Amino acid sequence: MPGAILVRRWLTLVCLMIMVMVVVGGVTRLTGSGLSIPEWAPIMGAIPPHTDSQWQSAFERYQATPHYQKANFGMGLAEFKWIFFWEYLHRLLGRLIGLVYFLPFMVLWRAKKIPPRFMRPLWLGLFLGGLQGLVGWLMVKSGLIDLPRVSHLRLALHLGLALTVLVYLSWLRWDLKCWDLTRRNWPASDKTELMTTEARAEVRQWSAMAVLLSLQIVYGAFVAGLRAGFIYNTFPKMGEEWIPASIGAFRPLVLDLIENPITVQFIHRILGITLVIAITLLVIRARSRIQSRDRRRKRLLVLHLVWIQVGLGIVTLVTQVPLVLGALHQLTACLLLLSVFHLIHNLRIKDQT
Repeated sequence: MPGAILVRRWLTLVCLMIMVMVVVGGVTRLTGSGLSIPEWAPIMGAIPPHTDSQWQSAFERYQATPHYQKANFGMGLAEFKWIFFWEYLHRLLGRLIGLVYFLPFMVLWRAKKIPPRFMRPLWLGLFLGGLQGLVGWLMVKSGLIDLPRVSHLRLALHLGLALTVLVYLSWLRWDLKCWDLTRRNWPASDKTELMTTEARAEVRQWSAMAVLLSLQIVYGAFVAGLRAGFIYNTFPKMGEEWIPASIGAFRPLVLDLIENPITVQFIHRILGITLVIAITLLVIRARSRIQSRDRRRKRLLVLHLVWIQVGLGIVTLVTQVPLVLGALHQLTACLLLLSVFHLIHNLRIKDQT
């Protein structure tokens, strides 16, 4: 089998595992499980407790943390096993992703199956994956000191880096497909030369959507970290107001934008509505262009996903964030982000109408 196809299949598996891990991470957050394992043991921590004495020892370590003492005081061993399961699964997936990335990478490298121009980008992917694990532990540490919750800023960084790795590796997959089809290197400058003026303008527009969506996801992490989704469970108004009076209560303004849970929820809503309107208008505007069916399908996929994402967000909010809807909301965010970047990647290459 050609090397490029092997590499693409390997990266596809890694990307699927990252998406699963992101969803499990969301469930871990919603179930309050993230602080149930108060130590970082990358090797020995892969083996969960399996005897009564080991479970009791793990439970006692958790009981010494602020999260137990201030948020879950009186929790029994059976309840602890439930939250331990989600955090353990989240960490286990992280370890497995590391192995599934590193070991095949070494094998493909030694077998000279990786096209030379993709070696450095793949090494960078390995570095970003390791950095993601470190950031995850620093996030957990922030909840083991005084407050019984992790820093929402570190939570946003953790999620943002995971999605960055996901998009980065997916982009490499798409580049590999282009390289495999043409059997020649495609540096960015060559790709740009194949673009029409109209395509360049559309790339800029969708890049703006990608930035806006990324900001929306960051604010989604803020909402989760500050538990802002439980403050106002009404839509379109927030309680009885369109703009709550508590917005702007924190000083300075920068602090209000990232620390005030009411402001954070309000911004998250506004960004979602803005994305739906902007993406809908972009897709409608592009309908008049003569372009391939594949490109039209990619735009429609983005359009459908953004409406599903916002619809899920509203239902999740008004039903007070049930576990299944919260997980689906996070999964759709991953798919929407990937679909936007896939469209941008496609627009950078000459359309075969």
